[in-house]
Amino acid sequence: MQSTDLGLLILRLVLGLTFAGHGAQKAFGWWNGPGIVGWRGAITRMGFQPVELFLALSIGAELVGGLLLAFGLFTPLAAAILIGQLVVIISKAHLPKGFWNTNGGYEYALALAGGVIAVTFIGAGSLSLDDALGFAFSDAVRAGFLLVGLLGGLAALGASRLAQPRTVHA
Repeated sequence: MQSTDLGLLILRLVLGLTFAGHGAQKAFGWWNGPGIVGWRGAITRMGFQPVELFLALSIGAELVGGLLLAFGLFTPLAAAILIGQLVVIISKAHLPKGFWNTNGGYEYALALAGGVIAVTFIGAGSLSLDDALGFAFSDAVRAGFLLVGLLGGLAALGASRLAQPRTVHA
């Protein structure tokens, strides 16, 4: 085992379990989270329709994507899921508040995105399920998954804008 692999394991665990923890807050109310009822209200207030679909997608992205990243399993897929979620998180919740996290800005989410992208391009390392199962992904595949994640996040944002009621000015 090389120190790079140990470093990647630590990075994957911190990033992945952080995402999974946020998903658990939303799904189960753990660690003072909103729980499913509170998160459904937040999804509704953000204007996502249909609410139940976006409720499941947002919770699933964090829980499943986070655990996949932590275990180093299907790492490019995990990255795509998480990048899509981060595009939505940054755009809907944090971008209007500026950069710094102290003001509710996107600093923290951007740092998570940087870590996810770095792990994606470096690879999960030898201490991962990808390696144990013999999965190897080319740079093109890794970049392709990141692009799919970015486009998926943008599509979710577009869908939320289309669902907003239109006001007609006479």
